[in-house]
Amino acid sequence: MARIAVIGAGMGALTAAARLAVAGHRVAVYERTDTYGGALRRFERAGFVFDTGPGLLPLPAVYRDLFVKTGKEPLESCVELVQVDPSSRHVFADGTEVSLPNASRAGVVAALDEALGSGAGKRWGDFLVRAREAWDRTRRPLLEEPLWPNWQVLAEREPYPSVPHKKLLRTRRAATLAEIGAWELRDPRLTALLESHALGHGLDPRATPASAAVLPYLEHAFGTWYVRGGLRELARAVYERCLARKVEFHFGAEVTGVREKDGRASGVELADGSVAEADFVVAGVAPGVLDRLTAGTAVRGDGEVPPQPAAASRLTVLLALRGARPEGTAHRTVVHARDRAAELDALFGTAARDAHPTVTVLRPDDPGLAPRDHESVALTTVVPARPDRPGDDLADQVITVAERACPGLRDRLLWHEVRTPADIADATGAEGGAVPVPALAAGGGRLLHPSNSTRVHGLFTVGGWAHPGGGLPHAGMSGALVAGLIVEGPEFRGSQ
Repeated sequence: MARIAVIGAGMGALTAAARLAVAGHRVAVYERTDTYGGALRRFERAGFVFDTGPGLLPLPAVYRDLFVKTGKEPLESCVELVQVDPSSRHVFADGTEVSLPNASRAGVVAALDEALGSGAGKRWGDFLVRAREAWDRTRRPLLEEPLWPNWQVLAEREPYPSVPHKKLLRTRRAATLAEIGAWELRDPRLTALLESHALGHGLDPRATPASAAVLPYLEHAFGTWYVRGGLRELARAVYERCLARKVEFHFGAEVTGVREKDGRASGVELADGSVAEADFVVAGVAPGVLDRLTAGTAVRGDGEVPPQPAAASRLTVLLALRGARPEGTAHRTVVHARDRAAELDALFGTAARDAHPTVTVLRPDDPGLAPRDHESVALTTVVPARPDRPGDDLADQVITVAERACPGLRDRLLWHEVRTPADIADATGAEGGAVPVPALAAGGGRLLHPSNSTRVHGLFTVGGWAHPGGGLPHAGMSGALVAGLIVEGPEFRGSQ
């Protein structure tokens, strides 16, 4: 039985802790804040309840597997999972609207044909077939196995089988998500639908490799799910599973250093001056935090993946509304920017902030989130990661955009609360409130993440800033990979 110190109580760290504890190890988690869950936080006021992090769960099989592997009680006995249908409603720049059924290719094709015109659905359906090929080629090395030592193979090979595009006597294939939209989808609304999957992760579709086609495919193939009571309930369930497996938790316990002896991690130093000795250390922290904890020691191995581009953050506006949620309201509505080029320049370039960003509106059909005959609504947009707090003018713009799809929000507004990148930084420790992106192939390896193993023997990294990257499913996968590397050793190659 080994002693294992886990730094942080984010979702990746919690999943690793539960798996390691059930394998017979003595696990202690040290979290600098007063609660668990990382970005999965909750805000409550006057009977209104809001998720302040992710509001929907893709690929719930990751957490089903966690609960199966850590005890007899399945995930569904700990939380209520609800498949969201329609998966999303989209309001495009020209005012066109479409609601897309959940996990139904035929239904999506029919809906797009009806809303956007004959042929639109077929182009999107054909794209999903190609996206599936990219998924099949990358799923195992990117999500189910430790990062390959020869990761350059993943960096250089584009898995998306793009359609040849002829122009000026030259034949080219799409190398970016934006080129897929322009050359294969050939409709600005389909392009906006495609690019919204990258933009939602804080990625610039003009620079994101075509392999990002797996992002809409993942949602199409495995559906979109909601956890009754909010996604914070998922964090609670995983935390309670850790407690049931005798994981020890220390909240308000800031780790200030990782101890090393003879080239091996030997424990952690805490802000109160105490030391917790350990045979293994698992760090679920952002890269800058890990650098500070290791006092500049080069913990990354030779030939490590290249630095990632600057990550984006989120601004969330929480609305407490009088009046019940209207019948037939979509759980998720994406209101697309009227000028996508200006939006992307504002986010990823030097242009001034566009007054009409893409906004995601979440309106759960969940009576437990608001007093009777009232409604809780969350509006989210991508913003640059930065230490300052965006002003109320941006929150006002977000509400204005949301009213394009949901008229009358202001008339029903009792009060609103703004959650900024600074709030994300407080919860997660990530500089500027940056949110990690999922690992993607191609693109020179810019969107791969550092391996879970480090140069310091016995020190591992877990969570969104380590392989296989950001997002709730990816965090759970990283926990499984780290547990496998510790339990089975460096020869571990992932689940079969």
